[in-house]
Amino acid sequence: MTVTLADVAARARVSPATVSRVLNGNYPVAASTRERVLRAVDDLDYVLNGPASSLAAATSDLVGILVNDIADPFFGIMAGAAQTQIGGPGDGSGRAGGEKLAVICNTGGSPERELTYLTLLQRQRAAAVVLTGGAVENPDHQAAMSAKLAKMADAGTRIVFCGRPPLPDGDALVAALAFDNRGGGRRLTEHLISLGHRRIGYVAGPPERTTTRHRLEGHREALRAAGLGTEPENEERLTVHGPYDRRSGYEATLEILRREPGVTAVVAANDTVALGACAAVRDQGLRIPQDISVAGFDDLPFSVDAVPALTTVRLPLFEAGARAGRLAMGKEDPPPGGIATIAAELMIRGSTAPPRVG
Repeated sequence: MTVTLADVAARARVSPATVSRVLNGNYPVAASTRERVLRAVDDLDYVLNGPASSLAAATSDLVGILVNDIADPFFGIMAGAAQTQIGGPGDGSGRAGGEKLAVICNTGGSPERELTYLTLLQRQRAAAVVLTGGAVENPDHQAAMSAKLAKMADAGTRIVFCGRPPLPDGDALVAALAFDNRGGGRRLTEHLISLGHRRIGYVAGPPERTTTRHRLEGHREALRAAGLGTEPENEERLTVHGPYDRRSGYEATLEILRREPGVTAVVAANDTVALGACAAVRDQGLRIPQDISVAGFDDLPFSVDAVPALTTVRLPLFEAGARAGRLAMGKEDPPPGGIATIAAELMIRGSTAPPRVG
């Protein structure tokens, strides 16, 4: 049943004219009234021009690209690549030659803001939505996301995940392009073990993120296969969680060195975190890699220019983003089953070497 503007007005206990003013933003409305109207809109999942939505579902030229942090190259590269396919020359099948307007939505890693942006895109009858990066592993949020995306898909919006696994109920998706974070994490730690490292610290990302869990699981799989760090308390002692930023890498590495001065290698959750880890190692008067090896993840553009160049795991961010854009535009067929796992490649450079002797 279609929700009407009158339904929203009744829920918010205001007139339909007031609802219209709030949504159009063309007339002053008291803050408390505005908040009440917007809450009713969200509660009822009202879509602007709702009565016409069944006839004009997803006919807009708008495509939303959701990112955690556009300043982070991990997200910027994927979003930029997707935009080349969304805003580029069309095939002549639609308005303006088939191009769409790509809008970057910066969530700041907030689950609430992620849902808010989806609601806004739903009201605009977005042609497609590309969601990038790891997902929050919270059952309530996952359920809310599944419900929201299913409604958008029913209205004709194409839903593509890029760099994140599908939701438990992923029927609404056109495709999910998931990086092999677990396999990449395992191969990176196997490399360090092959060099002789036995005491390896790990600077992890936020614990609630799928990317964090999968990379850490791969790291620990490699340790256990080699008979290292099999006790849970030892695993936790050499692991420190934090945001995916340089400061976290710096502070977490200092904490690891305090807990275990004999650490000979530090694995960072991503390359930005690894830069912070390198700075912490140097500030302790230690050399890289002669005293402590440091490794990252993602192979962001600056990693090869670090001194020494950073051993890392390469994810094909541009290629994945471009593919997500093509899927969002219907230019490419979805993978079998709608899910594709994108391989990660180990890049061995100068920041890792055999552990110090003695």
